[in-house]
Amino acid sequence: MDILKNRIREIPDWPEKGVSFKDITPLLMHPPAFQMAVDRLVDEFDAASIDKVAAIDARGFLIGALVAYFLDAGLVLVRKQGKLPPPTIAESYELEYGQNTLEIRKDSVLPEERVLVVDDVLATGGTAAATAELIRKAGGLVAGFGFLLELSDLNGRHKLQGEHIVSLLLY
Repeated sequence: MDILKNRIREIPDWPEKGVSFKDITPLLMHPPAFQMAVDRLVDEFDAASIDKVAAIDARGFLIGALVAYFLDAGLVLVRKQGKLPPPTIAESYELEYGQNTLEIRKDSVLPEERVLVVDDVLATGGTAAATAELIRKAGGLVAGFGFLLELSDLNGRHKLQGEHIVSLLLY
């Protein structure tokens, strides 16, 4: 996994003082690392009979689309409110200072479909938990969560208790 970790650039004090931002763009620009990351996520969920991959706006789209392709699954776009054409299903969640709302198209997940949630980073877990709730509102089943990296000190796993979670790198 060093090939992956060596391609994550840490940017201190960005986007604000005290934050150490984990930049995945060097990993995305390095074909062997990018391929390894996608292959690892696909391998983790290949036997799970995934019907759809829910990719979270925006960096999750980059990874989720490839994972969906290799799992022979459909792709569900999870976007910020107002970015998808109607009809949509919405779910709001709390941020440190306020709230945010995510949406999926109402017809993007069918009842009983098994949906894998994919994003670049698991931090506080709010975005991932809201995405899981959107899938359930649509009648789907959450089959698991796949992340490139996890910021373990932010305890995002707590909001996803009981779920199958794969994080390729832990920070």
